[in-house]
Amino acid sequence: MLFRRHNRRAFLAASTATIAGISASNSTHVLFAGDSNGTSHSGLGKAKSTILFFLCGGASHIDTWDMKPEAPAEYRGPFQPVATSAAGIQLCEHLPLTAKQAHNLAIIRSVGGSVNTNDHHAGYYYQLTGHVPDPTFLSLGNDRTPYSDDWPFIGSVISSRKSPHPQLPNAITLPHKPSKLPYTRPGQFAARLGVQHDPFYINGSIDQPLSFQAPSLVLEGDMNAARMQERSALLGTLDSSRKKFEEFAESQQWRQHQKRGMDLLLSTQTLTAFDVKSEPEEVRESYGQTVNGMSLLLARRLVEAGVPFITVFWKENEKIADQCKSEGGWDTHGNNFNCLKDFLLPEFDRGYSALLEDLSQRGLLDTTLVMVTSEMGRQPKIGDPRSGGQGGAGRDHWTHSLSVLLAGGGIRGGQVFGATDRLAAYPAIDPVTPADVAKTVYHAMGVTDLQAQDSQGRPYHLLEEGRPLLQLF
Repeated sequence: MLFRRHNRRAFLAASTATIAGISASNSTHVLFAGDSNGTSHSGLGKAKSTILFFLCGGASHIDTWDMKPEAPAEYRGPFQPVATSAAGIQLCEHLPLTAKQAHNLAIIRSVGGSVNTNDHHAGYYYQLTGHVPDPTFLSLGNDRTPYSDDWPFIGSVISSRKSPHPQLPNAITLPHKPSKLPYTRPGQFAARLGVQHDPFYINGSIDQPLSFQAPSLVLEGDMNAARMQERSALLGTLDSSRKKFEEFAESQQWRQHQKRGMDLLLSTQTLTAFDVKSEPEEVRESYGQTVNGMSLLLARRLVEAGVPFITVFWKENEKIADQCKSEGGWDTHGNNFNCLKDFLLPEFDRGYSALLEDLSQRGLLDTTLVMVTSEMGRQPKIGDPRSGGQGGAGRDHWTHSLSVLLAGGGIRGGQVFGATDRLAAYPAIDPVTPADVAKTVYHAMGVTDLQAQDSQGRPYHLLEEGRPLLQLF
């Protein structure tokens, strides 16, 4: 039955893609956020939008925002903590610009995200949905593909609880869809909530960081707006022959996707929203003109456009992959400290601090929740056996402890919540789970209705576990 449901989802997506002459490989790109019967209670939280900045690969918490200067050398590493704009809060010396924004930050240092694989797939799923991964993550490993009855992505839940945006999808993800096919990370889709709430994907490029492209908004060959409208009319004549397809409840969703997809394809306002080249040079430069920096700038533009949920998945740079024994992101199995110091931290520091400052100067930070997280932390003891042990100066996977940064959206800045033990290995004070973090995001966005119905009309709860961390607000 699961295989059949999954194929039905693929058929829906491929059918929508065919309207625009787009290949089915980009199928989820053409599915748009819609409305639901959920209720948004705006009085609970101040946030109108959320920007999720996800550091793909597993960012080292002990080397950044949960440093342990008193730990033994084989744990703490060479980096030194420095004072910040918030009294009593220290960050890594290689985050000088973020240190100036610490008065806006709430750092949750006690997130325990242990998963049965201690690996990426399950880590993504837990952090992005708030749900503990099921046993298939252990039995299938990286072959565990996204399932249509997975628990939904946090952004998709929020998308489903907000009124439809007049021009844009309610949930947008950029500058890529992790990870490389066929190893697409589970947890980033609407899944059982319905494909109409899947994020809309925008692609960015390492080599052309100012160019963003929504694959489902690209008209191929000699396709133009007039031909698109003709094709739409043709589809109307085909509806009468879609008898078997009408047996599925998703058919009404398909019609909704078709209409929204057509509106987006024919809207110049949509393409304008993605145009970071129109930003002044000094603004682009403040973010750093890399694909990740420009993705954060685009996220700010989408906040201004009124999009409720924007996800920026850190795009790995394959040019540094060999140096870090990774895919070029935060999965620093080897040469951890040089990779952080020379590449990852400077790019993060510049883009992230510029985003917070830019939102603040525009009067948007109070109504925009900015969250930084990752699928895991890094093993506190230095030396991954897979990359030369202690001499390789890497850190292995570590889902048992990580930190989450929150700013804006009603969050009280300049505070730390919880703590890990003396080695940053496990939560020790006020331990929380990814479910608690998810509930905190829902609270900030004013979302309290987490009831849903399955395909048979039976009610279920989208996330029973967890509680919002009200102390942060």
